[in-house]
Amino acid sequence: MPVESMPMAKALNAAMSDAMGEDKAVLLMGEDIGTLGGVFRVTQGLKEEYGPERVMDTPLGEAGIVGTAIGLAMRGYRPVCEIQFDGFVFPSFNQITSQLAKIHARTQGDVKLPVVIRIPYGGNIGSIEHHSESPEALFAHTAGLRVMSPSNAQDAYTMLREAIASDDPVIFLEPKRRYWLKGDVDRSVSAPSTQRAQIVREGRDVTLAAYGPLVPVALAASDAAREDGMSIEVVDLRSISPLDFDAVEASVRKTGRLVVTHEAPTFGGIGGELASVITERCFYSLEAPVLRVGGYHMPYPVAGVEEDYLPSIDRMLEAIDRSLAY
Repeated sequence: MPVESMPMAKALNAAMSDAMGEDKAVLLMGEDIGTLGGVFRVTQGLKEEYGPERVMDTPLGEAGIVGTAIGLAMRGYRPVCEIQFDGFVFPSFNQITSQLAKIHARTQGDVKLPVVIRIPYGGNIGSIEHHSESPEALFAHTAGLRVMSPSNAQDAYTMLREAIASDDPVIFLEPKRRYWLKGDVDRSVSAPSTQRAQIVREGRDVTLAAYGPLVPVALAASDAAREDGMSIEVVDLRSISPLDFDAVEASVRKTGRLVVTHEAPTFGGIGGELASVITERCFYSLEAPVLRVGGYHMPYPVAGVEEDYLPSIDRMLEAIDRSLAY
């Protein structure tokens, strides 16, 4: 199959289509995903290709979507649910954390729940309240769930394929502001395990770790720092739970410094967990404290001021400068 340039949204569509073509147990369910193709058109054309029994428009009830998916998974299906917007996931939070995440352990491994919950998340699309959130830490804190977020079209395809094939429940966070970011996609290759981080830019002075929507921003910050003579290594974490501490540790032992960035608030965020573990593992290699660049500890702001809330190139560069100043 030839390599094709496509936006992330189309790569996700291709991943679901290929998975459904290979396994009749894979089915899709969510609000407006069939006839409309989803509000972001990620599932466009799949109902026509696979029929309404495998691409199902559901009522507007997220708890019902996830609860139904749990039952289907128990009967041998591999449901892929779409939550229309990140802020809409909370009605299903009880089903996800109390049932989906725990049944495998509760049954001593006898029952597997291969459920994927796709959630468009993050900001910078100028949306209204409840349409821009970054809830990843809530799910990462819940044992029994895998949590992942791609940053480019190739990872969107290969990571979603792996998520659908997994026997574990997966929270698949799609950075909605990157849906239209194009990249080459090879549908014939197997990706490295989604639990492994990737070095997307080699560097020697500071490690800059990011995931999902902020990886392109981190790369842009690395470009800007290079103009001032700094060499910034950029790590795409890819998996949020589990975190690939080994890859980050190896990078930090080389650079001696770590800056972690994510759209979610720094308080109680993924960056705090990464900072704690890396400080413990790399205490004698660190030349500076681990620094974090994230959202503020407040409700996600209205569209008019979200640019001031989101981590930017300038805020990342300021943290890099502070790290190098130690």
